[in-house]
Amino acid sequence: MGSAARKETLMSRTLALIAAATLLSSGGAAAQAPAPTDAQIAHIAYTAGELDIAAGRQALEKSKDPAVRAFAETMVRDHAAVNRQALALVKKLGVTPQDNPTSQALTADAQAKLKAMSALQGAAFDQAYVRNEVAFHQTVNGALQGTLIPGARNAELKDLLQTGLALFREHQGHAEQLSKAVRP
Repeated sequence: MGSAARKETLMSRTLALIAAATLLSSGGAAAQAPAPTDAQIAHIAYTAGELDIAAGRQALEKSKDPAVRAFAETMVRDHAAVNRQALALVKKLGVTPQDNPTSQALTADAQAKLKAMSALQGAAFDQAYVRNEVAFHQTVNGALQGTLIPGARNAELKDLLQTGLALFREHQGHAEQLSKAVRP
């Protein structure tokens, strides 16, 4: 299997895993699976942000492309800012974010992706990073819109998630535009 085919297989597996984990945590696929609580939703959202920060940091270490580096800097900055707001909110509300199967699946998959991408260099890395960012934001934005925001019971948490969704949609659009410019 060629490098491009391996990357596509990994991306497909990633999207399927995240979609399945999100669906399971929302109760949509299994009647016995409860909808996520606000504490679980907070953990999922925070975890997704941390994972994108890690991917951005990896891109800053590996990429030489100015546009890719600028995008990675934006991801690190914006996701760190949203996560700071999330931590302040859960502290204010006295909520302890609760680990859950969706957060665990996101983490495991992201660690595997970071490891696979660490073997790539130059334009191959840049292209894989940007494609991953498009796919990651599509998945996270879909989970925010379809599961996490509707499932949030606390109004302040719901507002923070909606603010995050607006920002992350911008990230997705930026990543989609960048993917057209980054060539192997």
